[in-house]
This record gives sequence, structure tokens and C-alpha cells, in this order.
Amino acid sequence: MSTPHPFLAEDFEIRWSTLTPEHAAPDVRLAIAQAGEALAAIKALPESELSYASTFRALEAATEPLGRAWGRLNHLDSVSNNPAQREALNELLPEVSAFYSSISLDGDLWQKLKAFAESPAVADLPAVEQRFVDETCHDFISSGADLAPEEKKRMAEISSELAQLTQKFSENVLDSTNAFELYLSDESRLAGLPASAREAAAEDAAAKGREGEWRFTLHFPSLFPVLQHAEDEELRREIWSASSRIASTGEHDNTELIWKIIKLRQEKAALLGFANFADLTLQRRMAENGEKALGFVEDLHGRITDVFQEESRALEAYKARQTGQPAGPLQPWEVAYWAEKQRKERYDFDDEILRPYFPVNKVMAGMFSITSQLFGIEIAEKKSVYLEEPGETGEEAFEVWHPECKFYEIRDAGTGEHLGSFYADWHPRESKRGGAWMNCLEAGLPPREGQARQPHLGLIMGNMTKPVGGKPALLTHSEVETIFHEFGHLLHQLLSEVPVKSLSGTSVPWDFVELPSQIMENFCWDRESLDLFARHYETDEPIPEELFQKMLAARNYLSATAFMRQLAFGKLDLELHVHTDRYLDRDLDEVDKEILAAYRAPLASEVPSRARSFSHLFSSSTGYAAGYYSYKWAEVLDADAFTRFQKEGVMNETTGRAFRESILSRGNSRPVDESFREFMGRDPDLTALLVRSGLA
Repeated sequence: MSTPHPFLAEDFEIRWSTLTPEHAAPDVRLAIAQAGEALAAIKALPESELSYASTFRALEAATEPLGRAWGRLNHLDSVSNNPAQREALNELLPEVSAFYSSISLDGDLWQKLKAFAESPAVADLPAVEQRFVDETCHDFISSGADLAPEEKKRMAEISSELAQLTQKFSENVLDSTNAFELYLSDESRLAGLPASAREAAAEDAAAKGREGEWRFTLHFPSLFPVLQHAEDEELRREIWSASSRIASTGEHDNTELIWKIIKLRQEKAALLGFANFADLTLQRRMAENGEKALGFVEDLHGRITDVFQEESRALEAYKARQTGQPAGPLQPWEVAYWAEKQRKERYDFDDEILRPYFPVNKVMAGMFSITSQLFGIEIAEKKSVYLEEPGETGEEAFEVWHPECKFYEIRDAGTGEHLGSFYADWHPRESKRGGAWMNCLEAGLPPREGQARQPHLGLIMGNMTKPVGGKPALLTHSEVETIFHEFGHLLHQLLSEVPVKSLSGTSVPWDFVELPSQIMENFCWDRESLDLFARHYETDEPIPEELFQKMLAARNYLSATAFMRQLAFGKLDLELHVHTDRYLDRDLDEVDKEILAAYRAPLASEVPSRARSFSHLFSSSTGYAAGYYSYKWAEVLDADAFTRFQKEGVMNETTGRAFRESILSRGNSRPVDESFREFMGRDPDLTALLVRSGLA
């Protein structure tokens, strides 16, 4: 049955085919109007009627329809980008941004909220509701609620400009990535490429009407095998050069956008009385401020620099021995190639040998088995259907946005309660943005006050190897880790038991949010858990012990180099957002080189700054800006927390239930360091990460 406002439909089973561009503007504008009326009702409250329900809970409910409509439109923009949809989103973006900014800048609304927040009634609220009051007041103040009228006006302008600039940044990355394609007709140029990469390139070309050729793009499953395996150096150079220039030239050049975004963020921080954007962003996170986060990155840098430099020298020496040339810096398009050759020689191990053991469906089934056993849940795939035009899905079928997308349900194993459902969409296409991510479409609620549970609805996305040659999609081990990582984020949301939606699931400080995702990656390295999903797609045999031992031995190959790469991203991010005035409006490549001189191995050619395609930092108003260090911060937490699993049994149900109870179910209902201490019985210890990385 059709609805006049599909983007606002509260159906748990979203009818994706009805979410067409022509509905976007009327639905979003209606949601803005409805939210405005709900906020006006709060402002009109007499003091005698101020309560938690009439103020803070009403505030959360006021914007829920708008969040639903805007979230669905943005999701479709990420997975099914098309001109009409992009036009609709960009038309609405200034209006939506202005509305959200106006909420915290509305003096009358703030006075009502503050009046209740300062009343004795708050002390009688449950702890989680007290926390929501506190967090909301903090958000208002950090968004400019206490500013003078002229400053509020400027704050609203900044928010609107940031929303538009970061959306344009994202579009430039997507369009620039899709603008490149390379067709090869000479098979000899494919020397060294694994069969899986050749087959994928051939099928890609055939799909474009170029039968008998091979097509390569800048999507990771196409790009990386070339850099890692191709004997043809010119081919590697061409692919690397194109990837290094994403969003760097012509109409898609992000250079000026980066400086505009950074300048606006700094201005926003200054308006709010902060020295820099990092201090503003981190005030409620575990790191607390920009200098402390920088200190964390620089401390780790100091601990691994010697090993990192030795790894770089060893790779240079290896290439020299193999080629008979003098040792010296490698070209950037040589690094992955010679690193892979050295790894094969040193460990007699090739990642490609593992692919047959990682068919995506078995990986998913095994991952479900692991998490079901650990966390006391049951996961089942449900029938799904893709509709090009609105229509009936058929009995017991859930509509999806693409034929490759699947739909699943999670229930509590003990009670049978429906905890949540999710979509999974794993393969690249031109209309889909790169990378992997998890999002929440509908935050649920636990049973309360006689009301039934509201299940959560989420999604996990990726750009993994496609099925080729009639075989299932056979993943690399790294892609398997990515699936486990995103599923960890998903479980954090879908297993949340927080009775306030705004504090549920992944709504935690960003230097904690990666703990549930990164701890899941550990199960990709343990024999007991691996055997639950690593099965040959033809024989169902597990990974042979000899191959498993080689895989473990090679795990920390160039670990300091990989570690340093992540630190470099965090260092660049923090320097730009802590010491902004030092770098603003200078040549971006020179700034990049200056900041990262001690974080990079010497190379024979200049490397353009990756900031131009660094979507984590510049594709949303905040995103991971001043927060990329969070990945390493959370690695400290996950490596340490996993030591409890190792001591008590990797598949120990008691340990798994404790992790669900202490971490996954709690969201932001209490300070996250309390959640960690409840699970571990102490504060985090850095040692476990260095040991796991082979650096201690």
C-alpha cells in the first residue's frame, strides 16, 4: 500500500522503491514543519508544566521524523547515487542544516530546557535520563546556545556552509574515483596478477561491452591487486598515479574545500571560546583535548620509530638484492609490490591461497555462529526482494535497495525477542561510495512501562571482491576482518538496551566507538573461531594447520609500517585541527610533507597529500575530524579487552555475555571508562597492543 510521504513512513520494513527523488523535498520539508511545531509546543510550556517528558524527551521526539527522512535520503545517496537524487539532496541540504542549527540557537527553547535542567526534579530521574539531560545541555552549549545574537547568526552560517562544503567534498571524491577507468587488451601486461583479479577485470570489461579486454578502476578490489602483484611497472605506476590524484585536479579538486572547511571549523571553535577545533571536539571524549590526543599519537610514534625505519631499510635492501641495483628509496608504486614479494619469500605465504577458504556466505554464517555463541543471540537471513518500481514484495519478503543486498534478523536466544534487523550490501558499484561502514536506520528501545520492545534497524556496507567466473565471492583475509569490524559496530547498536535513543548503541565518544568493532577482528586470527567460518568453498575443508601457522607468522610482517600509516593519518588530522594557524592556506602538499616527515619512509617520488580524498575528515561537518586517532586509541582498548577472552577462552560464553552486558548493551548510558572497567576490572593497559603487533 502506497503512502503519500514514503520518506516519513514509520514502517520497520522500509519500502525502498517508493523513496524516489520527487518525494524527498516535500517529505523533508513536512518533517521540518512538524518538528518546528513540536519545538514551539515546548517553548510555549508554562513553568508549572516543565517535566522530563515535556522538555527533553519531547525534544528528542520532535526531530525523529526528520532524522528518519534525512537519514534515508543520505543513505540512498551513499549506495545508489544518481543525478536526480543528488540534486534533491543538495537542494535540501541548506534548509536541513539551517533547521538543525536553529534548534540549539533558539534562546526561548534553551531557556525552557535550562529551567528544567536546573530544577530539583532532575535529581529524581533515573541515572540514564539525568545523563541525557546533561549531554543535551552540553550539546546546546557547544553549538552556541549561550552566544550573543550576532554570534548565533554567524554560528548558523558556519553550520550551513560546512554542510554544503563537506557534501561537495564527498561528491568530488566519488566522481573523481569513477572518472578513471583503464582498459587493457594485451594480456601480457597482466603478468603476476592473481587469477581472481584477472577474472574480475575481464567480467568488468565485458559488462561495459568490451569483451576480450580487462577493465581496471580505482575501487580497492580492482586497484590493490595491481599494486601488489603486477609485474608491469608502468601499469602499477599508472594505477598508483591515478589513485594519488583522486579529487586533486580540475572540477573535482578538493584542495580549496579543505582549507575552507578547516577555517570554518577553527572559527566555530573560536566563537565558542576554544583555542582550536580539536579542543572543542574532544572535550567530552576520552582524550579530553587536542594536545593530549597529539601526545598519544606522538608517544606511540616514538615507541615504534626504530622498528619502522628498520622495516623500510630492509625492504630497500631486499629490492636491491632482487634487482642488482643499489639500495635506495622505492617508488611509491613499488612499495606494495616488493613488500608482497618479500613476504612470500620470508614466510612462504601468499594471501591469495586463503581466498578459497573465505566465500562471503560462509564467512557471514560463521561470524553469526561465533557471535550467537558468545552473546546469546540468533541470527537468520530473511527472504528479500529488489523492486525497480513500487509494488508488492510478496509474502514474508523484505524489500532491499539493490539485488545484491540481503536482510537479516537478530533475536535473543533466551527469550526469542526480536532485538533488531539489518541489511548487508558487500560489493562495489559505480553509484556506491567507497569504503566500509555501518549505519543505524532506526534506533530501538528496550521494553519499558508496559510497552513492547522496539527493535533496532541497521546496515553494514562494504566494497569487497565480487563473485567472478561462476564462483562465489572469495574474500581476502583483510576483507574478512573488515566484515567482522563492521559487524562489531552493528552489534553495538542492535544489542543496545539503553532506554534513551540518543544515548543508545554507537552514540558514544568516538575514541570508544571503535572498541566493539576492532575487538571482533581478533576472531579472524584465532584457530577455534576461524574454523567456524574459514572453509574451502568446494571441499568444506578448514585451513590446513601448516597454512594457518604461516598466516600467523606473517601477521606482523611490516607491522610497524602499518602501525605508522595509521599514526600518520591521526597526526595529519590533529595537526590541521590543533595548530590550524600554522598551516592555513599554505600549499597543501608542502604542509603534508612537513607534518609527516618523521612518519613516512623515504620515497623516490613526491606523494601528493591524501587529504584531498580523506573522507573521514572532510565528508561531514565533524565526522572523524580531530578524531582519527580514535582508531589507535580503541586498538589499545580492544587488544587489552581481548586478553580476557584469551585467558578465559576465546569462545567462552560467560566472557561473551559479560562483554555484551558491560560494553555492547550500555551505549552512552554512563561514562564509557566505567563500562571498560566493569568488563576488565581495571583501566586500559597499552602493553597488549604492542605485544599483539610484535612491537614489544
